[in-house]
Amino acid sequence: MSNAVTRTTFDQVMVPNYAPADFIPVKGLGSRVWDQQGTEYIDFAGGIAVNSLGHCHPELVAALTEQAGKLWHLSNVFTNEPALQLATRLTNLTFAERVFFCNSGAEANEAAFKLARKYAADNFGAHKNEIISCKNSFHGRTLFTVSVGGQPKYTEGFAPVPAGITHVEYNNIDALKAAISDRTCAVVIEPVQGEGGVLPADKAYLEAARELCSQHNALLVFDEVQTGVGRSGSLFAYMEYGVTPDILSSAKSLGGGFPIGAMLTTTAIAKSFGVGSHGTTYGGNPLACAVADKVIEIVSRPEVLAGIRAKHDRFVAGLNAINAKYNVFKTVRGMGLLIGGVLTDEFAGRAKDFLKAAEKQRLMVLVAGMSVVRLAPSLVIEDKDIDEGLSRLDAAIAELVSAR
Repeated sequence: MSNAVTRTTFDQVMVPNYAPADFIPVKGLGSRVWDQQGTEYIDFAGGIAVNSLGHCHPELVAALTEQAGKLWHLSNVFTNEPALQLATRLTNLTFAERVFFCNSGAEANEAAFKLARKYAADNFGAHKNEIISCKNSFHGRTLFTVSVGGQPKYTEGFAPVPAGITHVEYNNIDALKAAISDRTCAVVIEPVQGEGGVLPADKAYLEAARELCSQHNALLVFDEVQTGVGRSGSLFAYMEYGVTPDILSSAKSLGGGFPIGAMLTTTAIAKSFGVGSHGTTYGGNPLACAVADKVIEIVSRPEVLAGIRAKHDRFVAGLNAINAKYNVFKTVRGMGLLIGGVLTDEFAGRAKDFLKAAEKQRLMVLVAGMSVVRLAPSLVIEDKDIDEGLSRLDAAIAELVSAR
């Protein structure tokens, strides 16, 4: 059997739930990627906000290689040094006192939602089980997390879905006030809605959510799967707002490309996850934890966090300059290096056309819904790559506009 594979191979052997690009990347370095033909691309997609330090960062390669020569897997029948070191670093740097490790953002959110219900049942009774989430939110693809997510398209065909979930309008304090009650066990919010269009929360909204949760003995859960680990310009976005949650979920950038997720919480809340109450075979894997520990150490450096803010300004200035020429964005919004260009009415629903046009210009970008072009590049992307990538985006948009 031949070992040669092409994009056509995907259609022959893979489940058709994805529609990947026509090219296959085979090598990456920093914010550049090369495909099977040796064509070079600039990466503004970052593996959907995962490759926090770009491709093949030397310190991450070294951390992974060192651990690979020591210990790969034990299971949670035993603990291991990398997991304990990472948990210690996370608790030292955040509000959290306890950490649960898993393999993805969906798993981190699944753990968060289960813990919220278990804590409420333990302390207030089984009737306190309602989870309030936001419309247009996204929390993962398990049946529970996709039900908490506020996008009905992701639950189509999967009914019946879990009950006890209420959705309210994002950034609407009055709607949250009207919905929350003594039956509510948790309010779940993304500080920036990622898949929902790169829409930041209002500070007043998060402050109100914190106050309302405290009043009703409900837990405030921040889904920081996409905004966490430097993406916002702070280590976690809750630090940008000055609003502290009871539970926080993290993944994506946490592993810099190696699969890992984490749920962070306090000692008092963590008590409800007693021995045997929840688990995951690969959670706390030594390889993943060794890489993630190095990611957190690097991203926490003051010069890296300051660089994220400077790079945000460079991106926004560049996007606004492009928009002054072509008038394709209603607004450019976001936080740190999670940036969205909201398409004008003329181009509404055509975000994927922008992605395809960028691909032709050897630039990798993302979409967030049908009408937002999303950028989530490496947190340490070089300025020359930003400028060259924006030049390629300019060319892509010029071609789209000329064809209208």
